[in-house]
Amino acid sequence: MGGWSARHRWTAVGSWLLFVVLALVIGSMAGRIDLTDREEVPGEFGQAVAILDDAGLNDEPAGEMVLVQAAGGSLQATDPAFRAVVGEVVAAVEGTGQVASVQSPYDVGAISEDGRSVLVRFDMRGDPQTAPDRVEPVVEAVSGVQDKHKDLKVEQFGAASSEKVFNDAFGSDFQRAEYSALPVALGILLIAFGALVAALLPVLLAMTAFLATTGLVAVVSHAVHMSDTANSVMLLVGLAVGVDYCLFYLRREREEREAGHDAQTALRIAAATSGRAVLVSGVTVIVAMAGMLFTGIGDFKAMGLATMMVVAVAMFGSVTVLPALLSLLGERVEKGRIPFLRRRGKGTGGESRVWRAILGAVLRRPVVAAAVAGGALVALAVPAVGLNTANLTLSQELGDGLPVVRAYEDINKAFPGGPDPAQVVVKASDVTSPEVRQAIDAFSRAAVAEGASPGPVETELHEKEGVAVLKVPLTGGTDEEKAEASLKVLRDEVRPGTLGEVAGLTAPIGGSTAASMDFTDKIGDAVPPVFAFVVAFAFLLMLLSFRSLTIAVTSIVLNLLSVGAAYGILTIVFQHGWGAGLVGAEGVGAIVAWLPLFLFVILFGLSMDYHVFVVSRIREARMRGLTTQGAIRHGITTTAGVVTSAAVIMVAVFAIFGTLSMQSMKQMGVGLAAAVLIDATVIRGVLLPAVMSLLGERNWYLPKWLCWLPDMTHDEAAVAPAPVPQATAPAPVEPSGVGR
Repeated sequence: MGGWSARHRWTAVGSWLLFVVLALVIGSMAGRIDLTDREEVPGEFGQAVAILDDAGLNDEPAGEMVLVQAAGGSLQATDPAFRAVVGEVVAAVEGTGQVASVQSPYDVGAISEDGRSVLVRFDMRGDPQTAPDRVEPVVEAVSGVQDKHKDLKVEQFGAASSEKVFNDAFGSDFQRAEYSALPVALGILLIAFGALVAALLPVLLAMTAFLATTGLVAVVSHAVHMSDTANSVMLLVGLAVGVDYCLFYLRREREEREAGHDAQTALRIAAATSGRAVLVSGVTVIVAMAGMLFTGIGDFKAMGLATMMVVAVAMFGSVTVLPALLSLLGERVEKGRIPFLRRRGKGTGGESRVWRAILGAVLRRPVVAAAVAGGALVALAVPAVGLNTANLTLSQELGDGLPVVRAYEDINKAFPGGPDPAQVVVKASDVTSPEVRQAIDAFSRAAVAEGASPGPVETELHEKEGVAVLKVPLTGGTDEEKAEASLKVLRDEVRPGTLGEVAGLTAPIGGSTAASMDFTDKIGDAVPPVFAFVVAFAFLLMLLSFRSLTIAVTSIVLNLLSVGAAYGILTIVFQHGWGAGLVGAEGVGAIVAWLPLFLFVILFGLSMDYHVFVVSRIREARMRGLTTQGAIRHGITTTAGVVTSAAVIMVAVFAIFGTLSMQSMKQMGVGLAAAVLIDATVIRGVLLPAVMSLLGERNWYLPKWLCWLPDMTHDEAAVAPAPVPQATAPAPVEPSGVGR
């Protein structure tokens, strides 16, 4: 592929540009279809949403509420001064022209038990999906009333206002990360290559791969629905692997030219060596991402498919258009040199002096190096044994400084469970029949009697649709653990003896607490199959690619150590609070539920990326005739520069996410950055060479009973590589077990 692209360079470059443009145009014409609520969360929550969707009841307007509360003193809700303020709130929200069905608390009895708080309820006009975009005038009107009455609390919370705050935080966070990632990556590449053109190539390849995949994803979304989260993760992974693959290829081509080869020979060698490593690592990353498809969760399936596609496109571009561009540019790839940056590694065969010194110490005492590095990683991983996952509350996710978060907390204190009730969706052929009505009444009474709800339970009958909706405030309110315990009582104890007694009636229980609990349960169920799939297929790929049982086993073990250490760091920082102040994560006390599985899949894929590149170089040197010790030395030192550069870019980009406002984004950024840093330094620079040195010739072991496996290795020695400087190298031999 590399040879053909180099010979037909204009055809290769033109075809790539045409592919990108066509993908974007077709994707734009097709349009992207996003996940619905019923697809995002499985379980009873999804069943409840599906019933409401099918009945056309999920198009009901977005509900909002305003808390008016006497902050202190003896003022009561029934006092004329208090009533006057409530009247001002009603007039203010109606004056915006954006609301309907405004309910006075005095008409519907929305007064707290202590008589000091009331709730003014209303609905947003128009499409509930666009209500967050139109709620700002209402929020400002309520704030205006608050500004005039400092002795009272006047706070707004609801579906539209909370969604607006969340969307603003999520959107601005990802926008900041996306705008920062490219300049950071380009700056580090400038330092790594010392030339503008060489630095621009990886960024251009990564971005064109992302743009093409954006169009392809839009087409695929008609079969598998997508999401904004999937798009952002696709950019993150696409940038990471696109830059990595280009770095692998470009550094090898540079190295071969510096060793004296002409441009075409250098490209052929890069294609046969780094190009092969790109293909193997790309397939490994794709397999790891495929693990997300086993979760059964819409967002994870969308992320998995989108990232698989962007990796495949970046991989394809790296072995086709990149050699064509390098052939076109020739020596001009060095254009735009930065004057104060000297070319590093010239005359050293591409070896890193720093890593050569470190590696010398590791190879002299491999037992000590393996014990220290392995022990440190195990020590970091130990805290993960007590890892506590949870779906973060509003205050945990966004902090308690935002007005909407304070309003939620205050409403819940005055009306426990009120702002976030469970939603029992009753579906029957006739919801007005005496049998169904009696069961609904019995459920409402039992919910309060069993302590699952403080009451009152509101019931909405939709006779035409055959649906009744019960809104049940949960005991526990904002305390997630207590609210989930109350929900379990409703599902496991109250429902079976009431609604469950009616034949033909279904009554899934939804609401945000149910969504959180069902999502967490589904994630927990998905962990074993996802872990098993990713580990098993990664093992098989390593076995086929390197034709060594030892390398396949050590690859898996080292990557699991890297992931375990990342989990431990997350637990120490975000759960136990050690150093949490440095990233603004005080008081979180838990890891967001989706993160461990997400991190495992992403980190396993990215770790294998480096592993394949490094081990390929070691195997290549071994096949040329170096001893295993010499091959390790050569492979590690010649790849250390490119692995370090790629890792620094990824750590910097991921660290940007650690600075964002949402706690889930902070945790993702810190976890990814820490894991990549550990992987590129401790794992690849110390533990891998120490373990391989201790194993010696056993690194290339393949049992006879596995010799039937197809040979997916590539004979790099057939491509006239640059000579490897090692005076004591024995005559070229075939590694035992390679099976040539």
